[in-house]
Amino acid sequence: MKNKILAIALCAMGIGVLTSCSDYLETSSKSNADGDFVFSNMTTARAAMDGAYSEWHGAISSQIFGDGLYYALDVAGSDIMRHPEKYTAQPLRHVPECFYVNGTAAADYDAVGYGKEAPNSPYSVLFAVIGKANAVASAIEEKSGFEEMMAGGKATDLSQLYGEAVAMRATCYRELIKYYGDVPYQSKMGAAALGLSPRDSIYDVIIADLKKVEPVMNPVGKDKRFFSQTYVDALIGRLALEAGGYQTRRGDINYKDGSGNALTFETKGSQNNGASYGRRSDWKNLYTTAKEYFQKAIEHKGTAKLSANYYDFFVQLHGDDASYAEESIYEEPFQQGASGNDPRPYSLGRPSAGGSSNNYPCKNYGQGRINPAFYYGMFDPKDTRRDLSCAVTGSDGKAGKEKLIPFTPGSQANGGGIACNKFDENRQTTTWTKNQRRSGINGPYMRMAEVYLGLAEAAAGLGDEATAKQYLKTIHDRAFGSNSNVDAYIASKGSLTEAIIDERGFEFAGEGDRRWTLIRSGFIAQKIKAVKDLTRKMLDGLKNDGFYTFENGNTISASIWTKLVDAKATYGKRLTEQTPAGSENDPVLSPGWRGVNNDWTNYGLDYKGDTMTNLAIQGLFTKLSAEEIAALEADGYTKTAWGSVLVDNDDEYYKYLFYEYDYDKAPIYLFPFSPNTMSTGGFTNGYGFKNN
Repeated sequence: MKNKILAIALCAMGIGVLTSCSDYLETSSKSNADGDFVFSNMTTARAAMDGAYSEWHGAISSQIFGDGLYYALDVAGSDIMRHPEKYTAQPLRHVPECFYVNGTAAADYDAVGYGKEAPNSPYSVLFAVIGKANAVASAIEEKSGFEEMMAGGKATDLSQLYGEAVAMRATCYRELIKYYGDVPYQSKMGAAALGLSPRDSIYDVIIADLKKVEPVMNPVGKDKRFFSQTYVDALIGRLALEAGGYQTRRGDINYKDGSGNALTFETKGSQNNGASYGRRSDWKNLYTTAKEYFQKAIEHKGTAKLSANYYDFFVQLHGDDASYAEESIYEEPFQQGASGNDPRPYSLGRPSAGGSSNNYPCKNYGQGRINPAFYYGMFDPKDTRRDLSCAVTGSDGKAGKEKLIPFTPGSQANGGGIACNKFDENRQTTTWTKNQRRSGINGPYMRMAEVYLGLAEAAAGLGDEATAKQYLKTIHDRAFGSNSNVDAYIASKGSLTEAIIDERGFEFAGEGDRRWTLIRSGFIAQKIKAVKDLTRKMLDGLKNDGFYTFENGNTISASIWTKLVDAKATYGKRLTEQTPAGSENDPVLSPGWRGVNNDWTNYGLDYKGDTMTNLAIQGLFTKLSAEEIAALEADGYTKTAWGSVLVDNDDEYYKYLFYEYDYDKAPIYLFPFSPNTMSTGGFTNGYGFKNN
């Protein structure tokens, strides 16, 4: 009964009135089958939920994991990640990336150009999933015995199914709030969504819904493509951290909690286009919830567990279709060769300059890139996560060879600079070479590392330093092994909370997590200024001296020296892994996690006797002497432009890195509603976006 009251109160607080429901919501909100029949046995009931998962898979494919707004807003625009192409070449991506030029470009931004119109817009697609989830949830709620089932406090087949539907709805609202801020709220099949509901009200309602279903669900099992009790626990923690964190809110909405009480906020900086950046004054209540449920996720871990080595998780992701990584709580499954779109390797993976079909591997665009100052100056050389997260080489795609990725603005392995490395088709147990975007690498939506770091963050915010340090240490120790010194690491960051936020940055580097984490944690201005200042020092050093040495000992030089070698003849393999101890100066094995597939001949490639497939690199992290250079050139190495290309593209790597951001005004990070969405929804844009 309490949740129904919350939902009624929430709908009453929205601004604007939805006079007519758009076609896609009408279609997705009505059931074409009698609920009693569909849910009379678990076979038909599961089939109904599978239909909702199918709709969710479409949203994942087109909006959340590589394309859509994830492509434009998540994978770049932080101290870690950037877009690869020239600012002027991709304004629809770069303008939102830099907070709409400190808000000044919001009024001219074309929402339709990237966000599209219904039924293909991210907004429309996510509400279509909500409609399917509501259909399943409403049908179960109307069944006789529903209240008794929920009061029983234990999982049944039907209560598990109900929990999955509620979790799906909550997950979609999480994505909608992250991209749009305040959105309509719809929780019943066939009911119209009325105007814009305050996001804080939505957070409170969906968290309450999830708490209700959590006791009657099962922990995650072997098949990790379904939502579980473990997932719900972690999702409550994720939502509570976000709800209690910093966000930019428009000035024309009366923000209230899920019970209808007016909220007050602790703000940072100044207003921007009528919007303010702040967090709820009751944020500690939400952090208490986050701490409790992240702990529950560990207690209810099921088959999910923190891998012994950081890289185990990503190695396992590259297995065949039927497998799931042990650390995953939820993975979105992608079937190899199936029609549709497997976006993570293409958009956020190690790039390939291959063609769209019958290549080795086929084209991978590489939308997400790594800021060079972060790679060189912030990622500790002793951190085992660095090489698996960041790639200085990709694949040529045609001859099965490794290729240096230059800093020249561009895409694929032909330009754009240091790329993300966690999704690499060279590394798959079985690789798909017939066409692009069909790799079959699953998308990891929730894993145990987030639970540990989320628990640490919540505990630190509440003053429980012992718990916070315990879970931070677990993640840090895994990455550094015998080189770990958590106390020194915390001291270097200035606070336990900042240490945890940065640890999360290193843990999830190259996965599109950093931007939203910095926004909600309130560190966005501080971290952007730090990377811009460091970038300026690096570029000036390269320009004036031909090199720059960072505090961690890494040196980036104007040039490096490279040559292709036969790695299989020397090492017995072409695909390298973590750099072995003692091989830190090996030009093929360091940096690690590169090379090419061990034998593309199994997939039809004819090397024609040219087995020089791997790129040996010298001078990547050290300044070479004249004597060393002479010896290398005598050994067949070729001088290759490296840091000098950054100097040649100073504007792209410095000026347009958060272009005109002043570190004070509220960051405009959200996406505008399209004209059709506003006209059918009866509401307007905020944040300075246009309304026609």
